[in-house]
Order: sequence, then structure tokens, then C-alpha cells
Amino acid sequence: MIPPSQVVQEADSDRHVPVLLSEVINALDPKEGQWILDGTFGFGGYSSAILQAGACVLGVDRDPEAAGRAAAMQEEFGGRLEFVAGCFGELADLAEGAGHVPLDAVVLDIGVSSMQLDEAERGFSFMHDGPLDMRMSQSGPTAADIVNQHDEFELAKIFRQLGEESQARRIAGAIGSRRAEKPFETTLDLANLIEKTIGRNPKKKTHPATKVFQALRIYVNGELDELVDGLVAAEKCLKPGGRLVVVAFHSLEDRIVKRFFAERSKTHFGGSRHMPEQDLAAPSFTMLVKGGVGPGDEELARNPRARSAKLRAGVRTEAAPHDLDARGLGLPKMLAESRSGGHK
Repeated sequence: MIPPSQVVQEADSDRHVPVLLSEVINALDPKEGQWILDGTFGFGGYSSAILQAGACVLGVDRDPEAAGRAAAMQEEFGGRLEFVAGCFGELADLAEGAGHVPLDAVVLDIGVSSMQLDEAERGFSFMHDGPLDMRMSQSGPTAADIVNQHDEFELAKIFRQLGEESQARRIAGAIGSRRAEKPFETTLDLANLIEKTIGRNPKKKTHPATKVFQALRIYVNGELDELVDGLVAAEKCLKPGGRLVVVAFHSLEDRIVKRFFAERSKTHFGGSRHMPEQDLAAPSFTMLVKGGVGPGDEELARNPRARSAKLRAGVRTEAAPHDLDARGLGLPKMLAESRSGGHK
């Protein structure tokens, strides 16, 4: 086990130390000559530690700013680091195009980074006023487009299913009334309207707009669909013995990852008095860690934002990939139905 302090020192600590870094590196167990795909390259924190351990990295990210950071790292690591622009849901095709299939490992850090949250101009957070944007790829419809153009019923469904917001209909109605007078343009404009509509619970530390902002970010970037696609793609392109390591930050993400590994590591269905025990498809993964691994006290003291992070990891077997059951993975109804029961 690599001590957390050692891994942190080896990472690019001047800019960004990713969550659960030592746990991720220990789960990946990078070795010289291996090719590991970092599907959420971001600021290169995981990739830097993997490269320091002697392995090679294929970095993937849809954020245009990531390419510049990768280019700077290539000056140090040369050909052991390759970068391709794209979404990690397409990682199997991207890895094949780069000539690195099958892969030795895949790591995914789901969600938005702390540094993206802190960049007001990206519009991910209401902690700093900025344009209501939230696009990771910096292309396509913005969060403002969604808020100003979707009907109230659709907005309520987004807030309820993707943000688990109990006051979804009330908030959507307030948005509809306000935008008739003036469209929403900034993060604080929307956050203030939500706080005014449902009030602030003195027993909760989180801002009343938190769940709505989460829902909008997920919807704008197709994050849960992307997660499912990425898990399925990793299953297809990992070699036997290859490792899949995923860090998730909220319940919707973690539920999908948990069910993915659970379904693909079972050997039989337990049955009931109405239905006998049944054999399932051969397991495509064995579990590398039991349950979800969270941050330790040292990391929480250094980075309170890490408190909700969970790591789950598995090792690929020789079995064929499983068929996809989107509803079984816990995708919200609106997303599962849009996939028509199959992998898109």
C-alpha cells in the first residue's frame, strides 16, 4: 500500500490533487510497460501519478482545456503519455483508434473537478457568479438554454430525477413565472430564485439550489448516460486481469457503478420459493475492493469536498461482456426509457 503522503507529493500538487489519489493508484497497481486509460484526464492528477509509477497513459477528456495540460505533461513524459479529445463513453473506440486495445486498466473520476467549480466563467457553481453555462465540452446547449426553454413539466422531471429534489415542481413553476419577465443568465440569478422559492433549511449546511444545479449539470453534459457508456466500453476493451477503477461523488453515480460491478461479479441468482436458483452469465469482473472506499481523515482535513467520494474497482475476467440492462443499473426513468432498454 502506497502511503497517501507519498502519492500526493508525486502528483501535480501545485495545481490539483485529485480525490482518493493513493487509493486509486493502489487499486490500479500501475507497472512499467502497461497502458492505462485515464478517461477523465482533467488536470492530469491521476495520470501524473500513473506515469511516475512507470506505466503509460492514454488520456481522454472532452474539456478543450485538458489538451493544453496534456501537452505540457508530454514535455516531461514524452511518448508514454498520449492524449485524445473525446468523451470517456467512447473510450473503447478511442483506445482502438490509438492502437492500445486491449488495455491494462481504466480509471474514471466522475463529475466536475474542484478547479472547474472554482472557475466562475464555466458556470458550474453558484459560489461565484458567472454565466449559467455548465458545459464540460464548451459546446452545445447551456444550462441557461435548458432553464429558459424547457417547459415546466420537463424541468420538474429533470430536477426530481437527476437532482433528487423534492421541491422540483415548485421550483420549476417559479422559474416559469420569472423567465416570462426576464430570462435567466447567471448562476446567482437562478440560485437566488431557488432560495427565495423554497427557503433555506437551518438544519442543512448545503445551499437550497445545490440539487437543482447538480441536476442541470448532469443533464447538460449527459453525465449518467456517459457513465453507463464508459463502464460498458471499459468492459469491452480491458484485457483479462485488467482493472477498472471508478470514483463517484453522489448517490446517482455511485448507484450505477455499484450495480454494474454487482451484476457482473455474480455467479448465480439466489431465487425464491416461486423461482428456483438460476445460473447467470459468467462473471466478467471480480471485485477488487469490498464495498465503496471513501477518503480518510487526512484527506478530508485537506479537502472537505472529498467527503462524498467513493471508489469501486474490479478485475476483468476472461468472460464475454454482459448485455446492458439500463434500468437494472439504476438509471433514472427518463434516461433509461430514452435508451429503449439497450446500449445506445
